[in-house]
Amino acid sequence: MDFVKLEIKGGIATITLDRPEKLNALNAVVLNELEETFQELKGNEAVRVIVVTGAGEKSFVAGADITQFPSMSPEEAQDFAKRGQTVFSLIESSSKPVLAAINGFALGGGCELALSCHLRFASDNALFGQPEVKLGVIAGYGGTQRLPRLIGRGRALDLLLSGRMIKADEALQMGLVNGVFPQAELLSKVEEYAEMLMAQGPKAQALTLRAVYQGIEATLIEGLEEEASAFRDVFKTEDRIEGATAFIERRPPKFRNR
Repeated sequence: MDFVKLEIKGGIATITLDRPEKLNALNAVVLNELEETFQELKGNEAVRVIVVTGAGEKSFVAGADITQFPSMSPEEAQDFAKRGQTVFSLIESSSKPVLAAINGFALGGGCELALSCHLRFASDNALFGQPEVKLGVIAGYGGTQRLPRLIGRGRALDLLLSGRMIKADEALQMGLVNGVFPQAELLSKVEEYAEMLMAQGPKAQALTLRAVYQGIEATLIEGLEEEASAFRDVFKTEDRIEGATAFIERRPPKFRNR
């Protein structure tokens, strides 16, 4: 692949967007390669956790390619938005935990990519923002929907309507990211977190993700029903027997993803 690099080591798949000369900005090729990579990882049982990051020290993803905006028709703009939404929804629907290691600029489509990941960790020099209104347009890759769900409507509208950028510490206070680390330590800290996730039950994690994301779109009563359904389904697995047995025997569990 030209712009998306994949490395798998010890159950962790690291996806690196590699266009440093363009601050890893998204274009049609990058989206296609991201989609292909996540589809490949979906069926790889050796992969337990996925990490998404950007090449270099300046940028996670600076945004989408806007050079085509002046000549884009309304119909083309809708297709442009739906294409990014499709790829980011694929990421969000992953049954394996997806962690964003945000090493610099996460603006526009880059912030929206981070939002589609399940958890977000930032370097101390990271900058976040949805600056589309400064260009006379709006967020189109899910920002108007995922951002309010994550940090609340008021805070999201502040960022979406002003287009202002925020630093990593403010993003942490808002709940936009789960942790902030010195840039030199970011990937190692995210890998440590991934290792911790890999010690847990993979089937239970997948069903937790299902319950949380389906429940978000439902009423409380419907969400509780989904939780009960997921709780039922986890009892169809062998891993839940191993987990309980290991607890009783006071030893670490040996989950087999079954």
